[in-house]
Amino acid sequence: MDKYIVNGGNGLYGTVNIQTAKNSVLPILAASVLTDEKIVIRNVPAISDVHNMIKILGCLGCRCTYIDRDVEIDASCSDCCEIPSVLARELRSSVFLLGSVISRFRKAKIAYPGGCDIGLRPVDLHLNGLKRLGVRITESNGYISCECEQLTGNEIMLDCPSVGATENIMLAAVKAEGTTVIKNAAREPEIEDLQKFLNYIGAKVSGAGTGTVVIHGVNKLGGGEFLPICDRIEAGTFLIGAAMCGGEIQLNGVNAELLSSLLHKLRENGCKIRVKDDKIMLRSDRRPYSVKSIETQPYPGFPTDLQAQMTALCCVCRGNSIVTENLFETRYKYVPELKKMGADITVIDRNAFVHGVEKLKGAEVIAHDLRGGAALVIAALAAEGRSEIFDISHIDRGYSDFEYKLRALGGDIVRVAV
Repeated sequence: MDKYIVNGGNGLYGTVNIQTAKNSVLPILAASVLTDEKIVIRNVPAISDVHNMIKILGCLGCRCTYIDRDVEIDASCSDCCEIPSVLARELRSSVFLLGSVISRFRKAKIAYPGGCDIGLRPVDLHLNGLKRLGVRITESNGYISCECEQLTGNEIMLDCPSVGATENIMLAAVKAEGTTVIKNAAREPEIEDLQKFLNYIGAKVSGAGTGTVVIHGVNKLGGGEFLPICDRIEAGTFLIGAAMCGGEIQLNGVNAELLSSLLHKLRENGCKIRVKDDKIMLRSDRRPYSVKSIETQPYPGFPTDLQAQMTALCCVCRGNSIVTENLFETRYKYVPELKKMGADITVIDRNAFVHGVEKLKGAEVIAHDLRGGAALVIAALAAEGRSEIFDISHIDRGYSDFEYKLRALGGDIVRVAV
């Protein structure tokens, strides 16, 4: 168990190379089970969620190597359809393997998936979609068991545009008989990236990025090399950190279009932002102005995965802000920790009312989830004095080399064993 020790007050200056997207890499890793041919995924971040997914693939019989940030998967010898309970409970994205394992073996067994405790994230949408494809499902003793003789394409209407359910149904349907149509599909760019990967290895998927995804089943998929898209959430975290601490940073390897909702808010804060090719430059040289209202929405709205970081920024802005979390009902667990640092926040239902203070103060705080933990780190970097951030294993789930990148920008942050 490690913690971060942060001495705040430094501005952030310099350049950051943005990792590939956690939320793209994980379903692509899951998709590697669909083919007997070798898959190589380039520039994969060294985060615990990736390591856990690779361990799960190994337990399924896949041969996996992870060298120099490239993952090579050979699923030709995969011979197991049960996802280990210990690993499934550590990794929410293990549920993606249901679709690909069922497609490969016509049966699968998994413990209810884990991950961050940010509210109810039922897998009902996943299971209902699989049932529409002909999968029989039983649930007992904390396990989900699935089997079918043949996956058959169908029309599936999602009750809400769930990213995970959209991706899982895509994975199950790529080798099903006939055509599958997913309506009210999620539109996140990571879904487009999954479509791009699947089509690269021989699938026939269209419509990702819109509300309707169409999958024409194929008999066989191939192999190859693939580079996932940039991690827009990591990029956003660094941009918000620089806005909060002051300074001037440049992000490399990022698609600014994926961050348009955030860039709009940061310009309201008074940040100077320039975009050129795959680079974003941000300068913040004064206390930020408040953003009156922030509401999380499915893409292309403001991302829920940047809500905690943006709320932390609002804590030091001039004026008042209202943050509304529309997607996850318990995503404010970080708020009591920010209040230990002197933040003035009142949470009522899904709304956080934030009155900006001139400075936060260093404190001992606990990271309760991935994005809330990242918010505490950038708050500590902006605060006066010393902070200690515990339970940073949550942060390791999504940020590769986090403390090294922040130190390279001038942040005073070290990881130490507890």
